[in-house]
Parts: sequence; C-alpha cells; structure tokens
Amino acid sequence: MKNLLREQIEKHTIISDEDFEVFFSFFELKNIKRKEYVLKAGTICDFEGFVTKGCFKVYYLNGANEEHVLNFAIEDWWIVDLDSFINQAPARLNIVALENSEVLVINKINKELAFEKLPVIEKMFRVLSQKALVALHRRMLSATSKNAEERYIEFSSKYPQLVNRVASKHIASHLGISGEFLSKIKKRIAKR
Repeated sequence: MKNLLREQIEKHTIISDEDFEVFFSFFELKNIKRKEYVLKAGTICDFEGFVTKGCFKVYYLNGANEEHVLNFAIEDWWIVDLDSFINQAPARLNIVALENSEVLVINKINKELAFEKLPVIEKMFRVLSQKALVALHRRMLSATSKNAEERYIEFSSKYPQLVNRVASKHIASHLGISGEFLSKIKKRIAKR
C-alpha cells in the first residue's frame, strides 16, 4: 500500500524518502466493505482517497432517481467529490465500493498542510488535476462524436481491467446507454 502511493507520486514527480514519509503520515488507512459507501450525496466530502485495493463506483442520481455512473476507481486511482471537498459543500456524488477495498484517505486540513510543507506534493496534484481535465475533455468529445459501440470499444481498450471486474449495467450507465443496448453491442462485436 505504501509502495503503491510512492509509485503513484513518482509517475509525476521525484520525491525524497523524507518528504514521502511526511506525506504518508497525513493519511489514514480505511477498510471498506463491498456495497459500503465512503460518500453519500448530501454529506460533505471531507477526504480525498487513494485506492490501494478494490474497486469503487462514483455516481449521481438524477431527478427521476436514475443512476448515472461518472467513473470508476481501482488500485492506484483517486476518489473524491472534488466540488464538495474543495468548497465544503454538500456532495452531489455517491461513492460506493464494488468490492472489499482499502483506501488511504487524507482530509482537507492535512492536504493543505502537505501543500505548505511539501511543494513536490502540490506539483503532483497540479499534474494530476491537469491530466484529469484533459481526460474529462476527451470523454466529452467522445460522448458527442462517437456512437455507443465506438464508446464501448474505446472504454474496453482504455480500461481492459474494468471490463470483467465491473457489472455491465454500471459500464452501460457510464456510457450513457441501457444495459440491454450494451448487451446487443457486445453480441455484435463477438460475431465479428
């Protein structure tokens, strides 16, 4: 778990052993059971989490109480309702474990302390934010320029580790289609 966080940091910047130990001391390890929520809409997101084991679904419910999956998070990925975390406003998102999971969580105060004490950490989060924004733009472009089959193929090739790990209904929701339509797409692809 500790090594995974270190590897995550070193994908984006170089960190000394001393700085890493200081940063790691700001985290708390939480074990989350399958189907357990780490965040429910309406509450304040008081953490940012680094997934060390397991899988999470991040979603919201629309006015008709229909679920819309925004993204997933597995090992080496981060989970947060960023708007709620930054602005300390009620969350609009739900984050639930799809598997028994472990997460290193850092609260807002400790994250700010890490930024003050460790410029390398502020740099890492800046780089992560930039990459997340690029990914969001790419997803928006894909959603408006590709059909459902093309979006599923793109999802499958970009996240092959999720295809068999996450229920098809969740993937369908993420792609903005029904589970039945995704099933038809999979059958069509399998025939080729």
